Amino acid sequence: MTGLVAIVGRPNVGKSTLFNRLTESKHAIVHESPGVTRDRHYGDVLWNGKSFSIIDTGGYVIGSEDEFELEIRKQVEIAVEEAEVILFVLDVNEEINPLDEDVASFLRRSKRKVVLVANKVDNNAKIGAASIFYRLGLGEVFCISSLNGSGTGELLDHVVSILPDIKTEEDDTDIPRFAIVGKPNVGKSSLINALIGEERNIVTPISGTTRDTIYTRFQKFGFDFYLLDTAGIRKKQKVTENIEFYSVMRSISAIEYSDVCLLLIDAEEGFNAQDRNIFSLIQRNHKGIIILVNKWDLIEKGTNSVKEYTEKIHEEIAPFVDVPIVFISVLEKQRVIKAIEEALKVFKNRTQRISTSSLNELMLPIIEATPPPIHKGKQISIKFVTQIPTHYPSFAFFCNLPQYVKDSYKRFLENKLRSNFDLKGVPIEIYFRKK
Repeated sequence: MTGLVAIVGRPNVGKSTLFNRLTESKHAIVHESPGVTRDRHYGDVLWNGKSFSIIDTGGYVIGSEDEFELEIRKQVEIAVEEAEVILFVLDVNEEINPLDEDVASFLRRSKRKVVLVANKVDNNAKIGAASIFYRLGLGEVFCISSLNGSGTGELLDHVVSILPDIKTEEDDTDIPRFAIVGKPNVGKSSLINALIGEERNIVTPISGTTRDTIYTRFQKFGFDFYLLDTAGIRKKQKVTENIEFYSVMRSISAIEYSDVCLLLIDAEEGFNAQDRNIFSLIQRNHKGIIILVNKWDLIEKGTNSVKEYTEKIHEEIAPFVDVPIVFISVLEKQRVIKAIEEALKVFKNRTQRISTSSLNELMLPIIEATPPPIHKGKQISIKFVTQIPTHYPSFAFFCNLPQYVKDSYKRFLENKLRSNFDLKGVPIEIYFRKK
């Protein structure tokens, strides 16, 4: 097993900056406002041929009545329970305060291996100032500057020396990646919590709670995939904070990084313009997609409720209507597993390879029976079709006059491909090339 390390400390001591430094990424949001990192955030560190996972947590606060700070504390406690080594980060520019004492007391009770990290030590004069942290009784103090990287090599040497059974992680790029996306406050984090059976993400009634993207490995009921929980994508005019802007960008990045997107919508609100924008974003990125209608338990239903609701969604997403739609209730855990089964089917559809012989045997007779319309007195002749080796299904039709093939005929060919091969939930591309 790869070791697990958690970064903890009170707010605004540079935990997320350290996370970004160690993972060589910009995955954690870095901002001078305390409380920016609300959820645990996972990353991977490779040092001297050895790898381990690292968790960036929110600032640890005891005795606060603030709802987010209470939830942050819960997240830190979960992270410490999971981790084998704790990096306790302190700010060398500040004296030990009661919050630091509270964190130290909590860590001593945790019985985990704790490494004291004095951050923001960017000159020799501050090394002496860091000695004050020995008073916390947690052992050696490592002086670093997460901003410029000084001291992080020695810190990493120590971490890998005390982590048990560290080995290089095997490549797992074949494991499906599912992104849960949607407007703020439609139940994305609650869906992950319902699936994995623990409060992995902060869930509060405040929209926009999830600012970071959370990566969770799911290995239950015979399934094995990654879940990506993203911040709610908001309309541009509502993105007023820099923090919110970064969150929106990360949501878009998560869509780009995923294989299949589970677009969660609110049954009571219906499929609105913002849902349509997200749908289009997924489609433009050629990702698999299923639509999950959440809070279906709150809807008054008649005989044809599902059919009528499905037709309304189809009107919004046309012409790409070959998409699975699952009506769920995250709160009641209704059809949640069915949603995952559908996502796995879409992943299989997206990664399938259709042989050239099968394509030509099927499509050429269809094209012969219904050829492209004559353009300016010229007959368009399509003689060969093959699947292009891309990360998503795309097909090349070779013909004599590719520039004259109209979009309406392109849609005709796509419909024929979909009716004969299982491409449900998968945007496809069709190209016409000179034979």
